[in-house]
Amino acid sequence: STWICVLGGSVFLKLIMLGFFFLGSHDSFSYWVDEKSPVGPDQATAIKRLARISLVRKIMKKWSVTQNLTFKEQLEGGIRYFDLRVSSKPGEIGQEIYFIHGLFGITVWDGLKEINTFLEQHPKEVIFLDFNHFYAMDDSHHHFLINRIRSAFESKLCAVECVEYVTLQYMWEKKHQVLIFYHHPLYQEYPFLWPGNKMPAPWANTTNVHKLLQFLETTLEERSRYGTFHVSQAILTPRVKTIARHLIRGLKNTLVHKNLPMILNWVKEQKPGVMGVNIITSDFVELVDFAATVIALNDLLLEEDESTS
Repeated sequence: STWICVLGGSVFLKLIMLGFFFLGSHDSFSYWVDEKSPVGPDQATAIKRLARISLVRKIMKKWSVTQNLTFKEQLEGGIRYFDLRVSSKPGEIGQEIYFIHGLFGITVWDGLKEINTFLEQHPKEVIFLDFNHFYAMDDSHHHFLINRIRSAFESKLCAVECVEYVTLQYMWEKKHQVLIFYHHPLYQEYPFLWPGNKMPAPWANTTNVHKLLQFLETTLEERSRYGTFHVSQAILTPRVKTIARHLIRGLKNTLVHKNLPMILNWVKEQKPGVMGVNIITSDFVELVDFAATVIALNDLLLEEDESTS
């Protein structure tokens, strides 16, 4: 038996999502950040002091924004995995939670509603939401956020299960569309929160594209055969000296534009499957044709399925 996944307009066949190739975005929410708000609690004290100067926040924005497309646009472009960092606003009354990457983004609630609207219109689509960094949040903030997640998606949420059991056929039969990965111990109190260790995402932390590609190869070789999904983070991370040397140019013009084609070439050489690439994330996903590349790779699974049937 096989299942069908509609992604970016194409149809694929395969048994489990563990062996399928999904496209994700890094810091998925960062298409908009508020340069007029205080710097977030994810930054060092020295940066917070400097950022009292409005020009510094403008420069920070150039290095904080890693995507151009909104959630809706990313979904329409084939993105199915979302990398999410969240925070409260220290000093703000209430428990509202915001996306954050140096500067504050939109509220998580607004983002979840936008994603849910897409899912309502596309009832056979499945997405992964990976809440992997939390800042300035105590347990009450977490419970507030988790209730927001439950309110947004309700019966679309898939309860924790053995990864190997989660096929699209399974999701469709249950009418589930959303897997939530929550990197905090409170996941244990909610059946619809998957533990963070089920979505490992090793990070190269380098500005060198050759070192990045070697890291991606190595971590793929070390990937557990069963039991987890796996994220290959095809991203370059600026150092302090990188930012200092290219202050005005920003992340996209300094690291992303010139290196994305080489990263895409590496992606084209990969194979989906249990021991291959599972989820790959990138900055500025629209700059090269990642979606078409992923579709072509997943077609390999269809060819294998046909050849063995």
